[in-house]
Amino acid sequence: MNQMNVMMLVRIHDLNKTDAPLVPRMIPIPTPEDYEILIRVAACGVCHTELDEIEGRTPPPQFPVIPGHQVVGRVEAAGPGAARFYPGQRVGVAWINRACGRCDFCRDGQENLCPEFAATGRDVHGGYAQYMTVHEAFAYPIPDRFSDAQAAPLLCAGAIGYRSMALCELRDGQRLGLTGFGASAHLVLKMVRHRFPGTSVYVFARSPGEQAFARSLGAVWAGDTKDTAPHLLDRIIDTTPAWTPVVEALRNLKPGGRLVINAIRKEAADRDALRQLDYSSHLWHEKEIKSVANVARSDVSLFLELADRVPIIPEVETFGLEAANRALMALRNRRIRGAKVLVMDHHS
Repeated sequence: MNQMNVMMLVRIHDLNKTDAPLVPRMIPIPTPEDYEILIRVAACGVCHTELDEIEGRTPPPQFPVIPGHQVVGRVEAAGPGAARFYPGQRVGVAWINRACGRCDFCRDGQENLCPEFAATGRDVHGGYAQYMTVHEAFAYPIPDRFSDAQAAPLLCAGAIGYRSMALCELRDGQRLGLTGFGASAHLVLKMVRHRFPGTSVYVFARSPGEQAFARSLGAVWAGDTKDTAPHLLDRIIDTTPAWTPVVEALRNLKPGGRLVINAIRKEAADRDALRQLDYSSHLWHEKEIKSVANVARSDVSLFLELADRVPIIPEVETFGLEAANRALMALRNRRIRGAKVLVMDHHS
């Protein structure tokens, strides 16, 4: 067999007008080039960033493109010079697909800010496919503890949550807020309970189901996005695609507190929420806002080690590759409990 099944994005879509933005295709299995490996994909996580690509907030530079950047599979073949992994070894691929390695950011360990940063599933083909290639330096060994489906969200939702935690500079005993409670936030809560046992976590989420899920994982309080927490919070991590939670988070933030925005892009639908921003109630008293930009390879590696050690096991809901559109629309419509993951059928 020299063909594979994929789900492709062929143009920008308005998801208010379609619920099937990706199209199934059969295309040739790629051949690994110098220092690349060919991966037989077993699972690929579904991320809100795919919705940002589909609707043009972070558009691919060219079409068609195969989305997907939380990829788990096994090494099928190696290109010339590639020797880091052995055939059959289980590996993962994350959002960071390459960086230049030469600029000041790369030399300083901030390759996530590299001007030549390229993203898996946007700038190059990703994991909504039965096979994919990647440079061996941007693949990661997957701990045996996790199933393929469990490992997939660790590569993005987990890694970006790990970076968000580092940027918020949380100290044990402080109060942490989480806005939204999907794939990333539920892993952050699990991480906090291990690393900062004296920290109380407060969750803001629109869905009563998400609120109940947060409480079941140890949140001391969970309410609506526009609710007021019982206490002002030292740190808040925003994991939503919207602006309203940002404004509301600033209102719930303590003087001198920090809000970390964990999102590649924000949707325009509720941009008018920014008109409600009031300096004295939202920004005064030395409140800080910090954004998260991509992930570095170290974020992925360090989080995989931490998740294996704790352990941090994601809650997952699985779909077949052919159901990628259904998984994406469920994510868009906030039908969320944990992470959504595509699993591959190599017999089709």
